[in-house]
Amino acid sequence: MRAIILAAGEGTRLRPHTLDRPKCLVELAGRSLLLRQVDALLEAGISDITVVTGYRADQVEQLGLPTAHNPRYDETNMVTSLMCAADRLDGTDDVIVAYGDIVYEPRIVTQLAECDAPLATTVDLEWLRLWQLRNEDPLADAETLRLDTDGYIVELGKKPSSLEEIQAQYMGLILIRAAVAPVIAALHRDLDPAGPYDGRDLDNMFMTSFLQHLIDHDHPIRAVPVRGGWFEVDTVEDLACYERLHAEGTLGEYCEFAATGAA
Repeated sequence: MRAIILAAGEGTRLRPHTLDRPKCLVELAGRSLLLRQVDALLEAGISDITVVTGYRADQVEQLGLPTAHNPRYDETNMVTSLMCAADRLDGTDDVIVAYGDIVYEPRIVTQLAECDAPLATTVDLEWLRLWQLRNEDPLADAETLRLDTDGYIVELGKKPSSLEEIQAQYMGLILIRAAVAPVIAALHRDLDPAGPYDGRDLDNMFMTSFLQHLIDHDHPIRAVPVRGGWFEVDTVEDLACYERLHAEGTLGEYCEFAATGAA
């Protein structure tokens, strides 16, 4: 199994922390988001890790990890970044795709890797606990997610009008089995560049829009339910919240980081 970490974005919502570094190299409790992900992946037994770079790519390259580059990072979105590493979707290995601004416990990687579906993604059943820490109004930055009775996603990524529309929260951690990886890459190549995909063109399609497109075109996605054990670090407020928990000694109640430099 291999991993692709999508870390091309500039992270404008984390300024001033990202004025001199890419978003993935912002530190949480003394270690960068990227290296915390690497720690978790290594502890879960995944050492083949590629980082898709963009903004301040040289700083990521200095870490010595394999990279792919999105030269149009400032005018494209995450799906385009994934396809900049399309050679990693060649069908020789299963692939875990991870957003660059999340951190998670190794157990979550293991749970996802153990799912036998061709396509799967982790979903947090206890998302509201985390979102209430991050926002006065949890609906302000949440997305819909609906499941069928067999545990497959039927809808995700829309703006919710009530908590009832959110059975769990999408986390930005996706499993693509080797058998379907080239199919997914080819499907993306065949999409109309103009779209629209939830009102956006192909270059700026949201990952949730791409996943919904797969669901709607006979590529079902299994939900792998987890309970906590991860963070999204999207804004200055997020970072301040987590650093406060760290200072209070309660950060581990929400996410236990992997051992530094796990092997």
